[in-house]
Amino acid sequence: MSASATLGAAELAYGSYPDRSNVPVVQEVRLLDGFILALALGLAASLLVLASLYRMWRKARSELRDVLSSRQSLSTKYGKMTEQFMPFLSMFPWNPERFRFIGAPIDGIQFEDDVIVLVEFKTGSSRLSRTQRQVRDLVREGRVEFREVRLD
Repeated sequence: MSASATLGAAELAYGSYPDRSNVPVVQEVRLLDGFILALALGLAASLLVLASLYRMWRKARSELRDVLSSRQSLSTKYGKMTEQFMPFLSMFPWNPERFRFIGAPIDGIQFEDDVIVLVEFKTGSSRLSRTQRQVRDLVREGRVEFREVRLD
């Protein structure tokens, strides 16, 4: 293959440039090799930066989960402590001596002369759990029973 044929292929690759007709083929190949090497190094550096950013993102995400979990845990502890004192606060509508703690799935039962009340204390923006909603719905539907179980 002649140098002019190779130059013609290089011109096709780069486009037609009148001032490149005097460039030797070997020099063009070296320039192309240098460009490919620079491109590969740039790609490798970009991948290293992306890998580093990905590791930093995963670490930050893990730390955020830990903080949120800790915050939720503190909120739960606060709620459990608060529910122990709720019957003794002035805002409690019944006689606290007639309240019995259960703990789960509801906080307790208030025994009055004319009614028995299932009580769930909530603070802040907390909501009923799925199980607590089921208990509430069963009470609303009248599906609550009293049974005496004797062990002889």
